[in-house]
Amino acid sequence: MKTMDYTIVGNRCVARQVYRLELRADDPQFAPAGEFVNLALDGFFLRRPLSVFDSGKGRLTLFYKVVGEGTKALSAMAPGQRLNLLTGLGKSFDAARCREKALLVGGGLGAAPLYPLARELSASGKAMTVILGFNSACDVVLEEEFRALCPDTQIVTLDGSAGMKGLVTDAMAALSPAFDFYYTCGPAVMMRAVAAQLGGNGQASLEERMGCGAGYCWCCTCQTTDGPRRTCTDGPVFDVEKILW
Repeated sequence: MKTMDYTIVGNRCVARQVYRLELRADDPQFAPAGEFVNLALDGFFLRRPLSVFDSGKGRLTLFYKVVGEGTKALSAMAPGQRLNLLTGLGKSFDAARCREKALLVGGGLGAAPLYPLARELSASGKAMTVILGFNSACDVVLEEEFRALCPDTQIVTLDGSAGMKGLVTDAMAALSPAFDFYYTCGPAVMMRAVAAQLGGNGQASLEERMGCGAGYCWCCTCQTTDGPRRTCTDGPVFDVEKILW
């Protein structure tokens, strides 16, 4: 864990209430797929945990959705302003668990931490199928980025306004993709349904409300077969079969 000040380079709306935040720091860092940062905002007591989309060479890219006063304040910040971040948080996805072909299933902004994983899998010569679910066409993010890495990318929307109509589980059943390991991130109800359909042999990145983000407060505790575990330090990535949904 490390604390560092970053300068905002870009902060723009890319979908309904979804922003792409680009930051720069003097100290280059690389965050493995699945790690997150905890971002401090002036006037707000608790930091905001955000998954890392891209990092390295002194740059850091995050995606966030405006859901409350904190993220609303963040959306109003302009290039040149500074933010303090706790970095190096959480345990990452294990791309080595996939032998030949992976299935990646994301819901909403759960697509963001799956992207660096997809890039890692692609760089190691492994094939993949990607299924990304959203409520509507105006909520779709990262479609072009994923298709550039994986032509076998399927967009699913609840209202059918983009891609296939339905849920990600509907797309999984219709496509019946071959894979030897799967990775998922998104709303808990979606990941629970994915795990119920696919069983074990996968990893899920949990989304929980966090206090400190560093393992001290235990407010992000989740239940596993190994007992209570902290999402921020023992996760957010867990083996699917260990999660008590």
